[in-house]
Amino acid sequence: MRKNLTNKVILIIAVLLVFVFGIIGVPKGLSGAALKDALLQRISLGLDLRGGTHLILQVMVDEAVGITRDSDASHIQTDLQQAGITVGSVAPDTSRTDVINISGVPADHTSDVRSTIDSKYGTEYDIASGANNTFTLTMKPSVVDALKKSAMDQSIQVITQRVNELGTSEPVIQEYNLGSNQILVELPGVDDLSRVKEVIQSTARLEIHAVDGGPYSSEQDALQQLGGTVPVDELLLPTKPGASSSGSIEWYELKRVAEVGGTDIRSARVSQNPNTNAPEVDFYLTTAAGDHFADYTGANKGKSLAVTMDNKVQEVAVIHDQIRDQGNIGGGNMTNETANDLAMLLNTGSLPASLHYLQESTVGPSLGADSIHQGVMASIVGMLAVMIFMLIYYRGAGINADLALFLNLVILLGFMGYTHSVLTLPGIAGVILTIGMGVDSNVLIFERIREEIRAGKSPSASVEQGFGHAWTTILDTHVTTIVSAIILFIFGTGPVRGFAVTLSFGLFANLFTAVFVSRTIFDANLNRKGRGEAISI
Repeated sequence: MRKNLTNKVILIIAVLLVFVFGIIGVPKGLSGAALKDALLQRISLGLDLRGGTHLILQVMVDEAVGITRDSDASHIQTDLQQAGITVGSVAPDTSRTDVINISGVPADHTSDVRSTIDSKYGTEYDIASGANNTFTLTMKPSVVDALKKSAMDQSIQVITQRVNELGTSEPVIQEYNLGSNQILVELPGVDDLSRVKEVIQSTARLEIHAVDGGPYSSEQDALQQLGGTVPVDELLLPTKPGASSSGSIEWYELKRVAEVGGTDIRSARVSQNPNTNAPEVDFYLTTAAGDHFADYTGANKGKSLAVTMDNKVQEVAVIHDQIRDQGNIGGGNMTNETANDLAMLLNTGSLPASLHYLQESTVGPSLGADSIHQGVMASIVGMLAVMIFMLIYYRGAGINADLALFLNLVILLGFMGYTHSVLTLPGIAGVILTIGMGVDSNVLIFERIREEIRAGKSPSASVEQGFGHAWTTILDTHVTTIVSAIILFIFGTGPVRGFAVTLSFGLFANLFTAVFVSRTIFDANLNRKGRGEAISI
């Protein structure tokens, strides 16, 4: 009996030491400031406590569908040319992002065109023939839904990579379930909001297009030269400020489908121009993209190419030699910071579609400090009031409950330190609720013991029966609450998850402290007393 009790005490002390280490690790000193720094390094504060930025972004997923549709239109045209069939046009529908129109099909090649497009695109498009030898390809709803979901997933991935590159700690980036195609971004401690917004929203879709015409002095001049409308397989884009030799913004007529797309970039790095020492960005293509680019530039020497980014022409150059897998962007007003940002954007990949800010709010440091102060004070006052009540009402047994509560708090914070969980204001509420349930468990056990004592049983038998009768009820209440907390964690966001985390950890700890630790203290007390001697409860 004594050896078993000794083992239990050693286990409790070991658990206490392990979770104290989880709270403060190895502090740089024993002063209050050193311990506070160690605590804050182990347990991160959430947006509502630390202050920071809250954003809700709308992903324009229809753009991702349109990009795929445009690429498919170009491929269909190439496939028909390779099959020896010349048609009037293969053009994306200007009013819908999921429709391709084929017109001018020779009457004697109608079945051949149908067979060609059906064999390669029939699984993704519904194909319908129309009057005057035309075909309409409508992207299937399942394909559209898959493209939109892929755009959402890729956007979250790219934003996460970009935020991580900025060194933001404990960001929350996830799909916002209260809106369609929306993303929630929470960045605790961010103080340079404008730069973060610029980096997140930048599409950084670097593409290389064949130049069909230009430069034009203005968009109106370009439209006039083109007869009033831009051909459906072409784009009309301006140069970025400072990119043209004249210094003014010029317009170029480009092929809609790029020879090199954003996903073809393998890596990018900052370099310096050997002549001017100005910062530049070197980019490198994937093997497949490099092979395609080498074939294209080898067959089109003397023609022009335009490097575009985010619908702005960065540079226009004439193809003198075959180019394989390397390019360079420089000039303009590029600084070291913008060059670093551009290289980072290219390395993290481009967004599949543009983003719109739907909601933007900030939590100031003063509000965060007030929240911390009020939350911590509420926890301390509530815990002290409960501990004093237990000592007064249950006398000696109240010490059991107070020690169990203290150890419960240590285990909870230690859990958070080991798992680097974020403490939020609702999380503090979860701590307070855990304290309440810990007290409730002890009250349930103590009242059961009192009933057994009033029934005339011995102290040791009363303790044995009291814990035995209360255990099932305690386990039932804790399991049902933990299940509720898990559901909150799965479906909740931000601070709600913080509440679920502290509540779950706290209840697991409570099962250990309120039952095992409290029972061990009772056993130690009974072992110290003589047979039949009363216990204080």
